[in-house]
Amino acid sequence: MEETSLLLLLCVTSLLSCTTNQASLTVSPSSSQLFKGQSVSLSCEEDDSSAGWTLRRNTTRDTRTECGADWGEPAGSVCNIGLILPWDSGVYWCESREGATSKSINISVTGGSVILQSPVLPVMEGHDVSLHCKTKTSSNLPAAFYEDGSFIRTEPAGHMTIRHVTRSDEGLYKCDITGHGESPPSWLTVTGRPTEAPPTSAAPPPDSDHLHLVVFCPYCISTFIMVSLYRQRPTGNDLLVSVVVTPPTQAEEGLDDDNDDVITAVTTEHHF
Repeated sequence: MEETSLLLLLCVTSLLSCTTNQASLTVSPSSSQLFKGQSVSLSCEEDDSSAGWTLRRNTTRDTRTECGADWGEPAGSVCNIGLILPWDSGVYWCESREGATSKSINISVTGGSVILQSPVLPVMEGHDVSLHCKTKTSSNLPAAFYEDGSFIRTEPAGHMTIRHVTRSDEGLYKCDITGHGESPPSWLTVTGRPTEAPPTSAAPPPDSDHLHLVVFCPYCISTFIMVSLYRQRPTGNDLLVSVVVTPPTQAEEGLDDDNDDVITAVTTEHHF
């Protein structure tokens, strides 16, 4: 009983001491498409600096290489790329020493003259999304926008906003500025809203008093049982009562030959 309680105590303590470390990757300037030669900063915004988050990437040239290994200059949780090039295009993410990872982002570096600035991370349903078509020298030129190759509309200032996005808005977007060219395509990902439990079925978070009960109650119960068993064990000073049956003597048999009853004597023995 006591060993079981101790094991439960250790398990609960381990669960309470476990923490979930998370990090998110941000890019500045915030865009999934970048011009060749731009300066870029990528940062692992972390909940726990002790987790040792590192920026890694997969490109056509390398796999799972970290910032500072032939690319980028690390500065704490930030990685600076002073001159980004087309072969820096790829997938980037943050990774901890324990192997936990952040959401990954795709970065496309173009040597062309037009890019489409779009969200680098998935967009939640119901939110607004802004797409911005720009050149190296101007960001307010008229631009035509396309989804999956189909024309959407032309915006006079090169900005297009999609109101209250849904899953149907997910797709491959690009833009075109007359006289300057077309941007590379970028995939827009839309995620569903998180499900919420009804208020009546939602359980309140455990407070510290409840956690103390979970940890210590099994130990207290087992201790109480062990003490009770100890107090009830037999000792040498307990009074023992025994019943001794003696056979009838010859004289007693003569007193009443017709009586078949057997006289029993009860003796009490005391053990000290």
